[in-house]
Amino acid sequence: MRLAFLALVLSVFLFAQRTQREVTRATTPYDDSKPNSSQVPDVYAISGKFDRIVVLRFKYDTDLLAGMEKIVKQEKIRNAVILSGAGSVRNYHLHTVSNRTFPSKNVYFQDPTASADIVSMNGYVIDGRIHAHLTLATPERALGGHLEPGTKVFTFAIVTLGVFADGVDLSKVDDKTYR
Repeated sequence: MRLAFLALVLSVFLFAQRTQREVTRATTPYDDSKPNSSQVPDVYAISGKFDRIVVLRFKYDTDLLAGMEKIVKQEKIRNAVILSGAGSVRNYHLHTVSNRTFPSKNVYFQDPTASADIVSMNGYVIDGRIHAHLTLATPERALGGHLEPGTKVFTFAIVTLGVFADGVDLSKVDDKTYR
């Protein structure tokens, strides 16, 4: 009986390990190979005023990205800046870019058993779509990347959004083909 229990406990740890996978994020061969256009400025500014500030508070075991998506839809938020984030998570699922030539590649990594503090969060809500970046800290290291589904809140999480008034167009800010 003890041997069966020990095998069960060990199997939980074997299957709950940190995982990682790489995904190529190709658009089209044309878009991935096109040079920069002189019609697209090296940098440009988007001006606007905040219509309101919205503070989101998440409870234990809430999916961070799903909760943000729910409130963005509920509050009819079209374009916003993620100004800050704080709290802690029970696990994480993130992705980062893993190469420096097109087509871009992303490494997705997750750890279903690793808790961490949310050191910061930033990003955008672009036409209702969330593009969030998260920095986490554990006693051993700091890590970060794009927030993915499945990152669950531990003690609590707080995210602050600066919601733009109508008329602000963020549609190109994260378009890798706009170059």
